[in-house]
Amino acid sequence: MSDYRPPLRDMKFVLEHLVDLDTIAEFPGYEHVDRELSFSALDEAGRFMAEVIAPTNRIGDEVGAAIDPKGTVTLAPEIKRAYEQFVTAGWGAVKSTAEYGGHGFPTVVGIPVMEMLTSANMAFSLCPMLTASAILALDQHGSDELKAVYLEKLISGEWTGTMVLTESEAGSDVGAVRTKAEPQDDGTWRIYGNKIFITWGDHDVADNIIHLVLARVPDAPPGTKGISLFIVPKYLVNPDGSRGERNDVTAVSLEHKLGIHSSPTAVMAFGENGGAIGYLVGEVNQGMRYMFTMMNDARLHVGLEGLGIAERAYQQAVDYAKERRQGRAIGTRPPETSPIIEHPDVRRMLMTMRANIEAMRALMYDNAAALDWAENGPDEEARQFGAARAALLTPVSKAWGTDLGVELTSLGVQIHGGMGFVEETGAAQHYRDARIAPIYEGTNGIQAIDLVLRKLPMADGAVVTGYLSEMAALDGEFEGHDDLASIRINLDDGVALLAEATEWLAAAEDVNDRLAGASPYLRMFGVVAGGYYLAKSALVATRLLNNGGAGDRFLEAKVVTARFYAEQILPQAAGLLPAVTRGAAPLFAIDDELMGV
Repeated sequence: MSDYRPPLRDMKFVLEHLVDLDTIAEFPGYEHVDRELSFSALDEAGRFMAEVIAPTNRIGDEVGAAIDPKGTVTLAPEIKRAYEQFVTAGWGAVKSTAEYGGHGFPTVVGIPVMEMLTSANMAFSLCPMLTASAILALDQHGSDELKAVYLEKLISGEWTGTMVLTESEAGSDVGAVRTKAEPQDDGTWRIYGNKIFITWGDHDVADNIIHLVLARVPDAPPGTKGISLFIVPKYLVNPDGSRGERNDVTAVSLEHKLGIHSSPTAVMAFGENGGAIGYLVGEVNQGMRYMFTMMNDARLHVGLEGLGIAERAYQQAVDYAKERRQGRAIGTRPPETSPIIEHPDVRRMLMTMRANIEAMRALMYDNAAALDWAENGPDEEARQFGAARAALLTPVSKAWGTDLGVELTSLGVQIHGGMGFVEETGAAQHYRDARIAPIYEGTNGIQAIDLVLRKLPMADGAVVTGYLSEMAALDGEFEGHDDLASIRINLDDGVALLAEATEWLAAAEDVNDRLAGASPYLRMFGVVAGGYYLAKSALVATRLLNNGGAGDRFLEAKVVTARFYAEQILPQAAGLLPAVTRGAAPLFAIDDELMGV
């Protein structure tokens, strides 16, 4: 497996030129942050992830996690040591509030840090990611008492957090949760129930695990309206803040998974020996609303997993393609053979990986910037704009990003040929690890439904039409740039097609027709949005090249990559339009009983 090289220059390019980090750094609460400090932090994060975390990726995959008969879960010693260094260095606290020990950077700075962590070791990254989501939910919805007990140690990473939703009969249908919570005279609750697929549900890398658990209180209404959220620590906390006695929380077993082997995915039992002690977060029957705070944060980070793992796979594929000699490129004389990177089809696969990665990065960083606008924008109008934009982009970041993560890591395997199908090179691990991301934190089908049924109608359609208008307005910036004509033409076509698809969905009266077109629409949205961000990149790079940057190979490559995307990827939008607008009839034309015949 090749070494990981953090793509710091591209990250900084996006932050500086596409999402306007300088403006965000002036928001209230970010007064201590500027571009220089942010970029220095990213440089150090890149060094740490490459030197400390990335070497654990292979051994974590090979060793995985183990559980003994008593429910004790252990990981490879290398993982534990790396986590200790991660905590000491403070990388889990980058974007957390300074009030409880966080560094207080904007989300748009924390996101590149998480991207690098994910590229270095995706399975490892899930622990800090879920902890960050738990911190966010507790900070926004927990009492001052709960914050005082848990936030500082969660932010430091001394303790880790989980998201405990899923049951055997309650996966995507969270309203089917059966776990019970019974009130106690001392104000605590006793939690009883079993949960499955709990990521980092138990482990030995931290002193305590703080589970955020969905459960039902007595006489709760049915469905999602009757769900409450509880903190259920693995170890209780003494009055002085130290770790106390063991709570009635046990890992029953670990899932045997296709990938992310060093992320222990546990079946968890709560309350088998008298009841697990839990603490109510917020109000009863509001748990689903609180959990969405975690889930929406986690969904952007899961989208980031598609980006991060694709970047690692791309780097390895490039290295392999430079080294592997096979056949002769056109013009090469025998007996010489050529590195496969000189063959057009391999080059096409590499460029497809590169262009999509840069498009994903720009979209997700813009998504993160919108969260900063929503939280700390200078006025209410700015905050509302940010919240609406983040809501629109989050399902696209999650679903388009993770679908591409699978597709691009598959291309990485293909570039390796037979050596990609065996485990020695590590290319297969990237593909295996990537495959979970379209499934968890809301399947990509659910993300598409969310986009079409919930996000497009926001503000009577004004949010999506505003975004479409923003993309269409870029056309005017191409005046005088005849060399970028193909980018301009293909982007204009893509935006027009996406607008047509959006209008069709808005007008469709049958909900099934909208649902039938939801997934191809989300894909179409991602493809066109990616073209928009790369078109902006090409314009910026051209301006910089013409103003003292002549000969800068990075900037030249930005233009070439944007042109490739516009000419070879953006045209996919035209092929997706019929799938969006055909309706549900073809999907139900075959009787259920005949589907297997």
